[in-house]
Amino acid sequence: MSLTSSTMLPLGTVAPDFALLDVTTMNAVTLQSLRGKKGTVIMFICNHCPFVKHVNEELVRICNDYRVTGFGFVAISSNDVEKYPQDSPEKMWKTAREEGYPFPYLYDETQEVAKEYDAACTPDFYLFDEDLKLVYRGQLDNSRPGNGIPVNGRDLREAMDAILNNSPQRKDQKPSMGCNIKWK
Repeated sequence: MSLTSSTMLPLGTVAPDFALLDVTTMNAVTLQSLRGKKGTVIMFICNHCPFVKHVNEELVRICNDYRVTGFGFVAISSNDVEKYPQDSPEKMWKTAREEGYPFPYLYDETQEVAKEYDAACTPDFYLFDEDLKLVYRGQLDNSRPGNGIPVNGRDLREAMDAILNNSPQRKDQKPSMGCNIKWK
């Protein structure tokens, strides 16, 4: 495991479109089919990363709390499954079921989507507004495995609340930290 920070894609970037396999349904889906009326959260995660395992319960809570307010959620795994078979689509399906993911879990086999989003680590979070323009990128909250800070999703929740309340986004957005994406 190599501790890596997110690259902080420039705010205002329009979300790159994609068509990927949703391992929970075995159907191809697009960004357009998953976007929310208020905004869209795109999360780069994987099965084996301890940083993702640390926040899984909160990812489910946030999705359940905010999808009813008009947000779309999607998780994408872009890891090289030849070197990391624990991140294969079959194991992704199993993880999605075990964790109770209420969002699609997509497999980025070519890693092109991760490259287009300039994703660097797992977890890596992106929040796009109703026009699919990036308004937040970075950490879920200040909690990390072993640091004793409770997982509460504060940073991402505040960013979604700002959209709901038509308030400005925080200027001090902190990068996410986690395992590096396992590139081919």
